[in-house]
Amino acid sequence: MGISDVIADFINELLSEDSTAEVQRSELANRFGCVPSQINYVISTRFSPERGYVVESRRGGGGYIRIRRVQADPKLLLMHTVNAIGSDIDLRSAAALLSNCVSAGVLDEAAARLMLSAVSDASLKPLPPEARGRLRASILKQMLLASM
Repeated sequence: MGISDVIADFINELLSEDSTAEVQRSELANRFGCVPSQINYVISTRFSPERGYVVESRRGGGGYIRIRRVQADPKLLLMHTVNAIGSDIDLRSAAALLSNCVSAGVLDEAAARLMLSAVSDASLKPLPPEARGRLRASILKQMLLASM
């Protein structure tokens, strides 16, 4: 297990006690023996809005990072997800959005796997790579709307 996984697990543990975790970047860096930018990386990749989190931060001496898990109405979460897709989306971001929907109980795993398969690079192979993101976004939006 890498340092990023260890840091993410620690923050998830804090979030399991409460839906909000407040940490200091420098304290976490000292605790895990890494640089503060590693903490930034973990937070930006593992605790993003696409994954169902709101992150607030204040820099400086008494600075903090507050991470809050968003609990939303299922239809509202689906609409937020559709809006977050935009006009173009890469496969990794699509997977993260679908994973968030599964975690929130809005989609079951089978539906999410089916949707991910439909928008995969293998499914969109006949298109040039630069056109796949637009079609992926369109298909994913329609599938999410149909699941409502």
